[in-house]
This record gives sequence, C-alpha cells and structure tokens, in this order.
Amino acid sequence: MNVRRVAAALSVPLAFVAGAAIAQSPETLSWLRKIQEATRNLSYTGTFVYQQGDKNETSRITRLAPADIERLEVLDGLPRELVRTRDTVRCYLPEAKVVKVEKRTPDRSFPALLPDQLNALAQHYDIALGETRRIGGFECQGVMLTPKDNLRYGYRLYADRSTGMLVRAVTVDAAGNPVEQFTFTQLSLGHVTPDMVKSRHAASNFRVEDAQAQPARLAGWGLTSELPGFHKIVELTRRLGDSKPVGQVVYSDGIAAVSVFIEPLQAKNQQDRPGLASMGAIHVYTRQVANHMVTVVGEAPATSVQLIGNAVEYRRP
Repeated sequence: MNVRRVAAALSVPLAFVAGAAIAQSPETLSWLRKIQEATRNLSYTGTFVYQQGDKNETSRITRLAPADIERLEVLDGLPRELVRTRDTVRCYLPEAKVVKVEKRTPDRSFPALLPDQLNALAQHYDIALGETRRIGGFECQGVMLTPKDNLRYGYRLYADRSTGMLVRAVTVDAAGNPVEQFTFTQLSLGHVTPDMVKSRHAASNFRVEDAQAQPARLAGWGLTSELPGFHKIVELTRRLGDSKPVGQVVYSDGIAAVSVFIEPLQAKNQQDRPGLASMGAIHVYTRQVANHMVTVVGEAPATSVQLIGNAVEYRRP
C-alpha cells in the first residue's frame, strides 16, 4: 500500500495506571476539561503553523461550533481545503478538480485533541500543570502529559488562561525533544457565520471520489495481543483512491491513534515493500499476512506501530 496514498485518502495534512493520578490534582483535571470544552464549544477562526523538523506548513481554520462545521485551508504547497461536518469530510483538491468524500469517523485534530473520557488518560500518562507563557498574544497555561511507558509520545499543551482555548500543542519523544507541533499565530474567538465555513469551490466542477467507508466486521482478522492502552474504536471498509475496498481498523489510547489497513495482495502497488517508514511523528509499518498486505499507520513511536503490525493475524472463521 502506498504511504502517500493512505495519507491523502484519509484527508489529513502531512495527525493516559489508575484515575487516582487525576483525582489527586483537581486543578489539572479542571484544565483538561476547560481545554476540551473550549475547543468543542467555541467558534473561532485562526491561522496555525504545523512544524516537523525543518518543515513548516501553514493552515487557516474556521469553526462554527453550534453547527459542528469547520473549514481548513492549507496555505502552503498544493492548494487543499477540508470541510468537516458532523457526518462527512470533504477534501477539495482544486488543481486536480477532485473532491474526496468520506464519512466522518471518531477523530481528533488540532486544536480539538482531547478525548471524551478524560479520566482514562491517567492510565498511561502522568499529567501535571506546567509553566505559563505568552504565545501568540495569549497568556497560556501549560499542561504536560508524560507517558508512563515507551509505547506513546508525550504532549505539552498550552491553553489560553482566560478561555481554555488550545493555542499550542507539542508532541515530544522519550528524550523530551519535539517531534512535531501546532501553534496558532493568529486566533480570533467568536464572530463566525455559516458563510465562513462553506467551501470556496463549486463541487459541481469537481470529480467526486467517494471513499465509501462503511462499518464492517473484518471476519478472521484480529490481534494476537493488544498494545497496552490501545483499544479498537472503529472497524470498517473503505476505498483508497481507485483501489478495491480495503479493511481498516483504528486503535486509540485516547489521544494517539493507529490505523491498520488490510489490502489483498493482488490489489497492491508492485513497488510497495514490507518494512518501516517515517513521516515526522507518523510511522508506517507493512508486512504480508495471509496473502494480504497489512499497513499500520500511527502517530506513535516506531516500537508501538511495529508491535501492532506484528500482532495482526488471520484465522479462518
């Protein structure tokens, strides 16, 4: 399976032992809830920069909270626009005159990174308040999520002290070095109208590529052992470009997500080879199982992605 085809088809720009830990720090829990509520319940428009190594990508995002609609424009490189509604994601590629359409599945993207169940985060992350600093004109409170094992990244979240709106999110490796980060360079809260979240493009002039993602039970496929903290959240079939239907299973620990794609070998690109590849914080691992190519894509350390990939098995139903 071609790695870039997976990323493009997913319509994304190239994205914790007991609850007692949180219970002992009500202020920390309060901040997590404040961030969660702000990123979901506030309307806003802003420009943010995604940084990964020496690469930067600038995007503009506008969200109309009451309707749960947001529009994301990638401002660097090839023009791209995503419009997310409650049920659907549309990715417009104006130079190719193509719009990729798929059903919206449980996802987290900047700035709405936190899961529904905040208490579950403390199972695999130590959570503490960090420093306060001024970012993009906002006085921000830091919240640090440090993993309790080497199976996941750490996170440094910086939120506006007044509203709780997330202004910066940094993903760090085991040594504390930044792997990637998102930072608002301009942010305005409120004053968003329905017209501001409509696509700039006339879909009637675009060729529609429907991923035809549907909930499914991938009979016979599973893991010999699950990665600690990662649980299956969705199982479906979908199309990646012009391929035949491909199985996809998504596992998550609440913040990090890993997708397992299962594709018949006869449908794969002959240039694909088993092994490990990296794209910033994202690792991709492929191997052959039961005459299928299994591709594991996750924003997690290489160790985790490989462990999940090597645990994939097929048992005839």
